[in-house]
Amino acid sequence: RPSGRRRRFLGEAALVSGDMGQCLELSAAVCRIGVYSCFRAFCCKGPPSPRTEYDVVCVGLTGSGKSSLLTQLCSENTDSIIPTTGFSIKAVPFQNAILNVKELGGADNIRKYWSRYYQGSQGVVFVLDSASSEDDLETARNELHSALQHPQLCILPFLILANHQDKPAARSLQERRYAFIS
Repeated sequence: RPSGRRRRFLGEAALVSGDMGQCLELSAAVCRIGVYSCFRAFCCKGPPSPRTEYDVVCVGLTGSGKSSLLTQLCSENTDSIIPTTGFSIKAVPFQNAILNVKELGGADNIRKYWSRYYQGSQGVVFVLDSASSEDDLETARNELHSALQHPQLCILPFLILANHQDKPAARSLQERRYAFIS
């Protein structure tokens, strides 16, 4: 029979039956349950919930800064950026979401194919070169209005990003508004 001191540690089963073997089995079972519960509480909360993914299309004329923007957002090296011919896709991670961005080249011969890449998009980023020539600004305006009227994009959120604000020839907000609204 266990001593009084041991009784406190071995539990009621030892006091009732007096059998040390049963007491050890019970203690081992309680220990396993406790370890399992602690393990589940600390380590097995399951895989982290997946971040929501959004498909976004990024358009703009050549030289507007689409590739530079995405390279910066992905924290990649910006030393060797070249104009996009065709399209590229980048996953831009944020804390609670991932943007899968289809960047479409902005050259004359590629813009006519933009609409083929609109399907499945959940948002649009239109990158504008704020320091572009009047002709390029007019072309950008026409492309933006065309995209805004496209049936697959007209209901989506649009972000118009006025890039190259650091250049001396960059237009003010009023000048950009006037050029795109009038």
